[in-house]
Amino acid sequence: MKLSPLHSWEVSPREAVDIQRRLKELVSLEELKGEVHIIGGVDVSYSKSSQLLYAVVVLLSFPDLHLIEKSWSVSKPSFPYIPGLLSFREIPPLLTAFEKLSHRPDVVVCDGQGIAHPRGMGLASHLGLFLSLPTIGCAKSRLYGEYQPVDNRAGSFSWMKAGDKIIGAVVRTRQGVRPVFVSPGHKIDIKGSISLVLQTCRGFRLPEPTRQAHLLSNRLRCLSPKGS
Repeated sequence: MKLSPLHSWEVSPREAVDIQRRLKELVSLEELKGEVHIIGGVDVSYSKSSQLLYAVVVLLSFPDLHLIEKSWSVSKPSFPYIPGLLSFREIPPLLTAFEKLSHRPDVVVCDGQGIAHPRGMGLASHLGLFLSLPTIGCAKSRLYGEYQPVDNRAGSFSWMKAGDKIIGAVVRTRQGVRPVFVSPGHKIDIKGSISLVLQTCRGFRLPEPTRQAHLLSNRLRCLSPKGS
């Protein structure tokens, strides 16, 4: 995949915040256009014994969710760990992994936030702009926004709001397990994001694209020589 860089990654935290505010104006929340045949999933795993990041992209066929392609990169982060600015730490190695792919996904599900972010620019939104692709944030925990309790039935959801504005949804993907936090990243709307997340769940809490990416990133981290 070829990418079009939007900005330098060699920035200070203050500059990163300014970039997020500028890029927010470029995010498009719209009904998903075209058919989905290939769906991607991304995840980044952190080594417990070194400073390495393991960034993984998997591509699955849709709707049967068979593995088509996988790619990854291993690197040391060039940006500090700062909540709300994780995209500046995780997207560079993810872009390296995307560049190795021979297929282009129709939509990408990210283990992170979309617009459910204090500045409306979570990892999914930021990545979507770089890839010029529809992206969905499907996080395991809440970063921003308020919501009401979710019914325990699989498929139930509660809107996540910032004031009166709906920025995502808290979605129960499986009965009896904690919900996930879904928000559109770019080139897709909230309802479409919820629908695709639920369509890609196969009896687990996480949708299959990010679950497969998470399994691979953890496997790479565990297999890597200590400190390498």
